[in-house]
Amino acid sequence: MKSADEIRNAVGKRYAEIAKSGSSCCGDQTLVQIGYKQEDLEALPQEALMGLGCGNPVRLAELREGETVVDLGSGGGIDVFLAARQVGPTGRVIGVDMTPEMLARARQNAERHGLGNVEFRQGLIEALPLAGSSADVILSNCVINLAPDKSLVFKEAFRVLKPGGRLVVSDMVAKGELPGEIRENPELWASCIGGALPEEEYLETIRRAGFPAVLVLTREGLEMGQVYSVTVRADKSKR
Repeated sequence: MKSADEIRNAVGKRYAEIAKSGSSCCGDQTLVQIGYKQEDLEALPQEALMGLGCGNPVRLAELREGETVVDLGSGGGIDVFLAARQVGPTGRVIGVDMTPEMLARARQNAERHGLGNVEFRQGLIEALPLAGSSADVILSNCVINLAPDKSLVFKEAFRVLKPGGRLVVSDMVAKGELPGEIRENPELWASCIGGALPEEEYLETIRRAGFPAVLVLTREGLEMGQVYSVTVRADKSKR
């Protein structure tokens, strides 16, 4: 197993390059094909539309005005900006990303389009720069598979969510245990493949973090190879 630092270095390098070029990392599907509405995309900063996701967790999160939302691995900010429109001026959306180049791109997008209810913070999703019980909703889109230790990610999500809060994430999972040559390849980790857990292991990791039940909302791409995307929801108990 490659070390966490080796994996993060490969991921950071890949996403720094993507931030500079604006290209996609995870295939050639359009944003509309993975669940975004064309009219929503047209209202967003075009510099944010890099096609880095594998689903649309914002569409399924049932966001409400005034809520505080956190996006794990926020990239260029597409899901932050979509969520910000839904929670309105009394709400707030915080994007967390470890890559300085992505953060710079997202902040420029927010400033250029006058989005005052968003904020971007640098940090690891395994050690969120956020207070406990501070968020109503946590989102993530095709990022948790990149983390060396997914159990830490979900434990942090549980810590940061308020009682009664909800986690809605789209991510890549595997049909079974991936071969060692895939799991040991940092470049394949950075390409959203090498770090994909088998689906049931992924769901069990969320449960072990403290969420009593996990619901699979969508499965996409089952026919396309060893990995496919799921969107899942898990609610934190109200007490």
